[in-house]
Amino acid sequence: MRSLILISSLVLLSTGVGFLAHSAHAQGHPTIEVYKSPTCGCCTKWVVHLQEHGFTVNVTDVPSVVPLKERVGITPKLSSCHTALVGDYVLEGHVPAPDVHRLLAEGPAIKGLAVPGMPIGSPGMEGPNAQGFDVYSFDRSGETEIYATHGK
Repeated sequence: MRSLILISSLVLLSTGVGFLAHSAHAQGHPTIEVYKSPTCGCCTKWVVHLQEHGFTVNVTDVPSVVPLKERVGITPKLSSCHTALVGDYVLEGHVPAPDVHRLLAEGPAIKGLAVPGMPIGSPGMEGPNAQGFDVYSFDRSGETEIYATHGK
């Protein structure tokens, strides 16, 4: 049993997963629970972006994210391809990890953050012709404000 644990630990450490999980826990961040389509490559890239910034992420592939979006208050104007939950907050779409760190550090009285659509240049949507994009905060009544602006 001990050798199995040692081998598992070495595999995790060699892939960096052990370090990233340790970093997230060391920073006191809760695990981010991501819900996405099993075939969405940009969602997978966003998960990697979060992990590279020290977050522990659990991924659940679902046939449709729409029921979750409706349950947590994502309106069509805020909607993107994946939805995540972290602590008491909702993350919709390609929210940059630094904005998630800020959200968790400041703890504002909002429902969550959203990057509507799938803007080129947002985490997971990298590529040529990157656009600037806004990250919106939203409250329980659906009111939005610009939380951060990137690349404009």
